Amino acid sequence: MVDFTGSDLQVCLSKNLTCCTKKMEERYQVAARRDIQNLLQMSSSSLKFLISRNVAAFQETVDSLVHQAENHTHAVLLQTYRDLASPAAAPIGEFFTDVALFVLGSELSLEEASHRFFNALFPLVYERLVEPGLSRLSLPYAECVRVACRDLAPYGGAPSRLAAHISRASLPGRVFLQALHLGVEVINTTDHIQLSRECRRGLLRMSYCPHCQGLTASKPCMGYCLNVVRGCLASLAEVDAHWREFVRSLEMLSTRMHGAQDLEQVLLGVHELVRDAVAHAQMNAPRLSAQVHRVCGHPSRQPEQVSSVQHGGAGQDSLPLKGMVRDAEDTLSNRRKEFISSLRLHRAFYGGLADQLCVSELASGDGLACWNGADVGKSYTLRVVGNGIKAQAENPEVKVKEADPVISQVIDKLKHVNQLLQGKSIPKLGTLDQIETGSGDGYSGECDDEDGCWGSGNGAAKRRRIVTILTSENSNNHRYHHPQTKDFDQMNSGTRGTQTVLLALVSICAFALLSG
Repeated sequence: MVDFTGSDLQVCLSKNLTCCTKKMEERYQVAARRDIQNLLQMSSSSLKFLISRNVAAFQETVDSLVHQAENHTHAVLLQTYRDLASPAAAPIGEFFTDVALFVLGSELSLEEASHRFFNALFPLVYERLVEPGLSRLSLPYAECVRVACRDLAPYGGAPSRLAAHISRASLPGRVFLQALHLGVEVINTTDHIQLSRECRRGLLRMSYCPHCQGLTASKPCMGYCLNVVRGCLASLAEVDAHWREFVRSLEMLSTRMHGAQDLEQVLLGVHELVRDAVAHAQMNAPRLSAQVHRVCGHPSRQPEQVSSVQHGGAGQDSLPLKGMVRDAEDTLSNRRKEFISSLRLHRAFYGGLADQLCVSELASGDGLACWNGADVGKSYTLRVVGNGIKAQAENPEVKVKEADPVISQVIDKLKHVNQLLQGKSIPKLGTLDQIETGSGDGYSGECDDEDGCWGSGNGAAKRRRIVTILTSENSNNHRYHHPQTKDFDQMNSGTRGTQTVLLALVSICAFALLSG
């Protein structure tokens, strides 16, 4: 026999008859939690896509820029030192590969990469400009010349100067890109916030308890919705001030990236420094020749049959093809300006999140009959609290005990990255990589088995460094989830009038529950 008094219910209690059972109530609670998490992901999808798309765009622009700088260097050597250009292609390519890796965040030493490049170039410079001959240096002698380069300083301070210029111009961009990765991590974490038991019960009471009375078309009153959702998302509201500062800090850093910190300007000037470094070695040919003789002896050259490829015979066909043509408007500076302009529109995202969900998705419109937590009427008479943890002390719908520790950890990461973006020193902090990949994958809030809580190993909430571009599947709206139930048993006793009322209620509830 079905109990229509709802005596076994824990949340959807009512003085009226009900068609809900304890099992249905549990399923409704799972659906209520799933609804709010889907809405959170839908609300953040455009923001996450904006950041992810621009991370990819910045990386593509950097790749194109580095490739263009590499080709400029080839072109200058071809024009100024024709015989040097073709055999120098390999060390030039290796150097710019290192530059691209460094600009995009690798921890390799740019100083070592620059010296390695110029050392590899020196046997070619020595063979063709310092002590030119009809044939190439033997491989053992060329290796001796390369090793000797470390102590001879044939280029003056050019190797260290080149590394310093690129490093100084790259660091702001590295921090900028890594901060965007952290921005995506913040969104991923807040998308999968663990809801407390009080919150889950509040959402159930607000969204699905009216279904137990056959009121399937009702929506919660605006004030009621605000109390419930502001209570559930109180910790996310605490992110607001730090997210606003995050957007401001990105903008401040972007405005500082000019002159010596303009990566584009510096990379496209590398060819001039390389050309001048080679010219410096050529001007000091007598000194360098004598020093190499002391270290390596007189030049040892390969048989002359290979000499046909040394002079002008190197030919343009052996040089790399020109790089991709870049749009004059497709610069790092322009991309940053467009991105910051778009991101600025989302600076208040966390501060207005609860209100946005109620206004656009959950609550009833003004003047319409609405669910106030107990019945359907036209008003909600209890006090409506504000956003944030402190404001929830007076919340009549959801009791908030403390801030979510996972969200508190995200806030700490935002504080750290904001200091980095602003150029402030952070003692004992370590690298930004350590900020991004810190511990804290667990969830907060009470959890029981009534709705199948996730364990701490749930992959959806783990910190991500790899940016995932959103797909349409991530942004589908699964707002309503009606659990399927078996048909109710027919009543075996009671008066004819009571049977009629109960059967009508059963029909309404069954239709509501099974139609979804």
